[in-house]
Amino acid sequence: MMKTKLTFYMIIITGTLITISSENWLSMWMGMEVNMMSFVPLINLSPSKSSAEASMIYFLTQSISSIIMLSIIMLIMMSYKNHIMFMILTMSIMIKLGSAPFHMWIPKIMNVMSWNNNIIFMTWQKISPLYLLNMIEWNYLMNISIILSVMLGSYGGLYQTSMRKIMAYSSISHLGWIMSLNKLKDCWVIYLTIYSLMVIIMCNYLMNSDLLYINQMFNVNMSNSQKMNIVIMMMSLGGMPPMLGFLPKWMVIEELMNNKSFVMIMFMVMMSMLTLFFYMRMTIKLMMFQTMINKWDKYNMEYSMIMFIMNLMLPISVTMY
Repeated sequence: MMKTKLTFYMIIITGTLITISSENWLSMWMGMEVNMMSFVPLINLSPSKSSAEASMIYFLTQSISSIIMLSIIMLIMMSYKNHIMFMILTMSIMIKLGSAPFHMWIPKIMNVMSWNNNIIFMTWQKISPLYLLNMIEWNYLMNISIILSVMLGSYGGLYQTSMRKIMAYSSISHLGWIMSLNKLKDCWVIYLTIYSLMVIIMCNYLMNSDLLYINQMFNVNMSNSQKMNIVIMMMSLGGMPPMLGFLPKWMVIEELMNNKSFVMIMFMVMMSMLTLFFYMRMTIKLMMFQTMINKWDKYNMEYSMIMFIMNLMLPISVTMY
């Protein structure tokens, strides 16, 4: 099983490297297909009815977007270039990304996938589509997708009880912020790197603690260190200053202000408050419950130190930026 996973992980990495190192659209499309065909078996490595359904949804969604993309690429290669062609190409990439309004399949498959697959899906699988999106001339479809992603990602997570669905809607919301940087420069790489670091630590902690639903966080046997870890990580993902998660959002606000996009800034900041609300809804209730375990065990202390160090890096990062 481990050798099989390692093989598919290597193919996924290879597919992404093919995409970002290619000089023509057809090679980029091929790299994305290699990436997609190696991720489908990873979803289905633990056979079950739900994993089979998730792998089928992922495969069909990606296949539809790939067919659209290949058709447009062939037309572009035959010199049929116009604004509508690039709009359709943008739409196909957004389907692959799972940005709004093409986002409904994201919470469905993330709710049944393992945490390891969710980490790959929320981080590495976004590199190739975002790289392609960065190569397309900016159009109004991107503005619409940014606004809808930030809005629906915030509203969608308000009444969720599943931690995986909350992470899914959070990912959709963050995707809107990342896409807004495509309009300006390659700062989306910095945002995606910081976001990936937070997601990896958060999902690893949830996986090791076996937390799948919010009500499991109210366990009386949870130590103070575990509670502190969850609070810090949730606030960082929500973009609460002075946590590290506030730095990439600060970058977006600064770049959009330089670009005179004040209306979009106000809208995105207001929607970010909703995202922060459904994180605080969990953490405030969690801190209200007293625990019977007061010691800081070695395992949880390591995660605490990682999160504290990450968030203390914010002033240094701001100075360097």
